[in-house]
Amino acid sequence: MQRRAYVPGVAALLAALTAAVTGLTGCSAGSGQDGAAADSKPGDLSGPVARPGKYRTLLEPCRSVQRATLKDLLPGAALLPEQQRERVYRGTATVTYDTDRRAGCSWKTDGPDASHQLTIDFERVVSYDPAVSDDDRAQQVYADKEAAADLPATAPPAPTATPSPAAKASPSGAATGAATGPATKPAGASGAPATGATGSPAPEGLEPRVLADLADAAFLDDVLARAGSTAQHRTVSVVFRTSNVIVTIRYGEQPARVTEVPDSKELQEKAQGLARNLAESFEE
Repeated sequence: MQRRAYVPGVAALLAALTAAVTGLTGCSAGSGQDGAAADSKPGDLSGPVARPGKYRTLLEPCRSVQRATLKDLLPGAALLPEQQRERVYRGTATVTYDTDRRAGCSWKTDGPDASHQLTIDFERVVSYDPAVSDDDRAQQVYADKEAAADLPATAPPAPTATPSPAAKASPSGAATGAATGPATKPAGASGAPATGATGSPAPEGLEPRVLADLADAAFLDDVLARAGSTAQHRTVSVVFRTSNVIVTIRYGEQPARVTEVPDSKELQEKAQGLARNLAESFEE
C-alpha cells in the first residue's frame, strides 16, 4: 500500500508562517527609540507638528564652570588644603531622575571674611503638545519665572516738554504750568526702592531688572536678607533662556562680620559673567 506524501503540505504551511512572521518583523522595523524618541509628542500627528527644540541634551553642570571662574567666585577655597580645595571645586551634583531634562550643581566655601555659595540649574523644556513647539513652551516657563520674581516696574523715558509760545515770550524764560505737567508714574510703581522678590532694597542702579543683552531672554534678581538673627546674606540670581533650555544661577555671600553688607555690584557682575560664559557654552 502506497503512503501519501504529506511533506509538501507541511512545507507550504511552514513557508506561510515564515512569511507572516517576516511581515510582522518588517512592520515593526525602525520603531525602536533613539535618544530623542522620548521627547516625541503624543496624540494625532496627522496634522502639522511644531518644531522640536534646538537642544536635545544638557551640559554636565559640575564641569560647565571653568576652574578660573570658580576660584574667583569661591575665594575661600584657596585657603583650604589641596584635597579639600579640589573637593570644593568638583561641586555637588543635584540629584535628578533624567539628566537630559534637568541637571544642576552646587558649590560652597567658607573663608575668614565671608562664605560664598553658588548653584546652577539647567532645565531642558519639552512640549508634549503637537501644536506647541519646545521653544514656545520654554518661553512660557521662563515668563512664569520672571513673573514670580516680581521685578519692579521701570518708568518709561520722560517725554521732552515743548514750551508753548506764551512760555517762550515770558520775561523769565520759564515754562508755565500749562506747558509741562507733573511726571506720571507707571502702573505698579510706588516710588519706593526696589526690593526684588523679598528682602531689603537693592542699591540704586542695581535693582532687580530684565537683562536685554543675554541669550534669548534674561532677568536678574537681588535679595538681601538676614541669615538668622544677625548676619546679612545677599543672593543674586540670574535666569536666562536659550532656545528650549532655561538656566538659573544663584550666587550668594554672607560676610563674617555682622555689620558688613555684601557688595551688590560685585556679586551681580560675577553672576552675569558666569551667565554669559554658560550661554556661550550652550551655543558651541
